[in-house]
Amino acid sequence: MSSYPHSVPPQTSPQTTPLRQRLADLRGPAVPPRPLDARALAALAANPGCGRRALLDGAGVDKTALATALGSPSAFGQSQFAIVRGNSFEAKVKGDGGAELLRLVHEHLGAGAEPPGPAAPVPDLTAAGPQGRAARTALALREATAAGAWTLLDHPMLALEVAGSPAYLEPDAVVVHPDGRWTVVEIKSFPMIDGSADPAKVGAAARQAAVYVLALENTAGKLPGATVGHEVLLVCPKDFSNLPTAAPVDVRRERSVTRRQLERLTRVEELTALLPEGLSFDPARPAEELDRAVSAVPAAYAPECLAACELAFHCRQRARAADEVGALGRSLRAELGGLGTVGEALAAAAGAGPAEDPTAAALRQAARLRAEALALAPARTPSEDSACPC
Repeated sequence: MSSYPHSVPPQTSPQTTPLRQRLADLRGPAVPPRPLDARALAALAANPGCGRRALLDGAGVDKTALATALGSPSAFGQSQFAIVRGNSFEAKVKGDGGAELLRLVHEHLGAGAEPPGPAAPVPDLTAAGPQGRAARTALALREATAAGAWTLLDHPMLALEVAGSPAYLEPDAVVVHPDGRWTVVEIKSFPMIDGSADPAKVGAAARQAAVYVLALENTAGKLPGATVGHEVLLVCPKDFSNLPTAAPVDVRRERSVTRRQLERLTRVEELTALLPEGLSFDPARPAEELDRAVSAVPAAYAPECLAACELAFHCRQRARAADEVGALGRSLRAELGGLGTVGEALAAAAGAGPAEDPTAAALRQAARLRAEALALAPARTPSEDSACPC
């Protein structure tokens, strides 16, 4: 779970800025902001060229409701059964004051430190609003680091600026070591069989944890003696039981990629400045109006979006209608360079492209080789086709 700063009318809060009011107008007058969690940030960092997602996530627009209003609903997201199972397993791992969780952290990432005691501190992080919880978390981290003892922070709140807008993130847990090191703990309900788990799911968890590491580094940089571990602890059910087991996951590569991609994101202020006045993504608006509003923001669709974005079906439909090469994959889009549509690529292969363009020249060469191969095909005999290559 994550929280997002709620916007309020200008007459009730002197803190309200024109940008925040503009983002509230984009969502709709009666639509609360949608939380921006680490999973969404990891997906956003994986496609930094998509201004549409950057703007909608930065404004807190509910993309699920928007996709439904556009007539392209998405089944993206966890099932209710998976959510209930995950919550049950997390409660088991954190039972008895987090004793089992701390034991796993000490076993895998303890680095020779004394084992945690039976009554390790678990600070109360309750506060008003996400800003208050983030401040309370920062204070608890400071106190735990200064105390030099094992401390478990259950669902702390971390702040991270994304494309000029604040995002509030809530990891499953953060453990403070006696030496001042902070470790992010990710608790997942998928099994770890014979010490290994599904690589795709582990990779997704690592990208999500890397976002938490980046947010923690912002706080650690202000505290002497505090460091953030580049290894996070992944806790999963062991084999086919409900018993917890764990494995450290090095997220240095994911952290570096995520930081670089987030820095490339266009700031929300720049995106909103290009939009016409009165534009809104309020799901209560007519579908035709919403379609025009969404089309006013540039997108960078790729097939990978189907597993990470609620608007993927709508964007795929528009990309196919526009004959965009990105609908066939990011690698193909990168290889074709300035050829933005399938029609342009086919025309270049037929010889209509500029002679000095290396991409067009490569396409012409590929088309020539294909034509030669097809011309030779009828000359092959059945005996040649069935001949043993050895």
